[in-house]
Amino acid sequence: MPTSTRTPFIGGNWKMNTTRGQALELAADVARAAAEKAVGPQVAVYPPYVWLETIRATVGGVSLMLGAQDCSPEANGAFTGDVSLDMLTECGVSTVLVGHSERRHGLREPEERIAAKLKAVLGRSMTGVLCIGETLDERETGATDTVNEMQLRSALDGLKVRDPGKLVIAYEPVWAIGTGKTASSDDAQAAHAAIRTVLVSILGDAHAQAIRIIYGGSMKPANAAELMAQPDIDGGLIGGASLKAEDFTAIVDAARA
Repeated sequence: MPTSTRTPFIGGNWKMNTTRGQALELAADVARAAAEKAVGPQVAVYPPYVWLETIRATVGGVSLMLGAQDCSPEANGAFTGDVSLDMLTECGVSTVLVGHSERRHGLREPEERIAAKLKAVLGRSMTGVLCIGETLDERETGATDTVNEMQLRSALDGLKVRDPGKLVIAYEPVWAIGTGKTASSDDAQAAHAAIRTVLVSILGDAHAQAIRIIYGGSMKPANAAELMAQPDIDGGLIGGASLKAEDFTAIVDAARA
């Protein structure tokens, strides 16, 4: 676990997976494990929208946050297919992913929209998890830090971050998501340290030291402890491993170690 005073954050992004029954079973298993060990990292699960109400009662009453994989920056209106923060709040959501690579790169979501979403989430005092990261081509040309800085500045410049505990930065190298590839712990730490340096220049040192930066590139039980032992890696955004309660809770346990 990081030696800083920052509380680790572990998020389970279920993406477009699970049936209703599977969602209930997975949520129950994760909630049970969270309830057994009350002291430790902040833990959140991000199921598909359609299962938020289904599992709301399951995660309620334990130290487990219910999250949404995306949101609209608009309060309401003619935005077919979008889901507003009011709607999500009524479903018990307290944290939202913003700018995930599959939306940023796969769906070509523009930087301006990502910034608007983050502003809306933080404006509601919800925990916003801002996802940033480079593609394989960008990594191979040595542009990792440049890309991360651009995405950070686009989302944060001019934004009032009143509570740094409500902002989490998820560094997710796009080339490592779902591929089985993972940055070495040293490479991941270098990227996280560079991100924190940019945060200092945007938000000041006090906020930058309080904001959690988590790793989102195929973290799993086998590498979680090594990654989170790094001084600037404050947890993980877990994809595939979050769909198996045993694997996900093992990662949570690694954050407690």
